[in-house]
Amino acid sequence: MGGRDCPYTIAYDAGRGMLRAHVTGTNGSFETSLRYWLEIAGEVRRVEPESLLVVDEMSGEVPPPGQLAQLVDALMHQGFEGVRVAYVESHPEQIPEVEVAEIHARERGYAFRVFGDEAAARVWLQYGGA
Repeated sequence: MGGRDCPYTIAYDAGRGMLRAHVTGTNGSFETSLRYWLEIAGEVRRVEPESLLVVDEMSGEVPPPGQLAQLVDALMHQGFEGVRVAYVESHPEQIPEVEVAEIHARERGYAFRVFGDEAAARVWLQYGGA
């Protein structure tokens, strides 16, 4: 996906059953969010990791709650089934908004959690817990 007019960049690192996706750039729209999550889904299908760590360091606003539900629905059956997903939101004030997506994902059976720092996310991915 990506491309010259793409508002974000994703750097991947895979190893020990985990795929790390570091996302930078600018977000703020449903379309951008869907686009980068679909790109990550493609990499998940290619690599087939046990767990996925998404580190979001993009600027911009979180899409509204209704669009976050749409986003989760659009990502169903895209390769995240059976993959433990930790999402690190680099803007602490946006964590409550992103947790709306966590709730929707968990309601649909996905192992998805939102974190404010990468170390805590890695512990959850490695050792589990609620």
